Amino acid sequence: MMLLSLNVGRPRSNPWKRGPSTTGIDKRPVHGPVAVHAPGPKGTGEVGLAGDRAYDVKNHGGADQAVYAYAREDLDDWEAELGRPLPNGVFGENLTTLGIDVNNSLIGERWRIGSDVVLEVSCPRIPCSTFQGWLDRDGWLKQFTAAARPGPYLRVLHPGEIRAGDRIAVVHRPDHDVTVELTFRALTLEPDLLPRLRPADALPLEAKELASRRPA
Repeated sequence: MMLLSLNVGRPRSNPWKRGPSTTGIDKRPVHGPVAVHAPGPKGTGEVGLAGDRAYDVKNHGGADQAVYAYAREDLDDWEAELGRPLPNGVFGENLTTLGIDVNNSLIGERWRIGSDVVLEVSCPRIPCSTFQGWLDRDGWLKQFTAAARPGPYLRVLHPGEIRAGDRIAVVHRPDHDVTVELTFRALTLEPDLLPRLRPADALPLEAKELASRRPA
């Protein structure tokens, strides 16, 4: 399991969504080491990688969405389905991984990347209109949601530096079965699954509250 590509955002205009006129979805690979740190709370625009930031501060950034990962294997599947090349970083992911099933990772699972950095899986990515506009594909949000391969957001537990080519090791798996895929399905098309999320203590507070309010 490895970090195939490390991607940092370039600010660009955002004509696809009401609100911020700038987006950081245009992630491009970088080749040198990048510092990873725990950002402040949502609302500041801070994220986990030096040189990157969120512009839609209401919905992105903060400790629970510090770093976003997507698997190269899933990008390859989407390439075949969409009939177009999808370079590393094109889904707005900071980490393009190889050899790890990111959607079957558990909420609260911890990854060590390189020698120092430890990240914790916190929640799935929920797609937005900026993502659809960026991919320039009608119906993309519906198609992406139906596939339930969202990729996880991760929070930073131990800072340090990472670079493309670093090994990824799963150093902790919690004692429950709440995966990124299950959480995504519960938060989108299958709300009856919300009670199944209750054992996942590492979920963000908003998701935990949704799960607790849904009758079992």
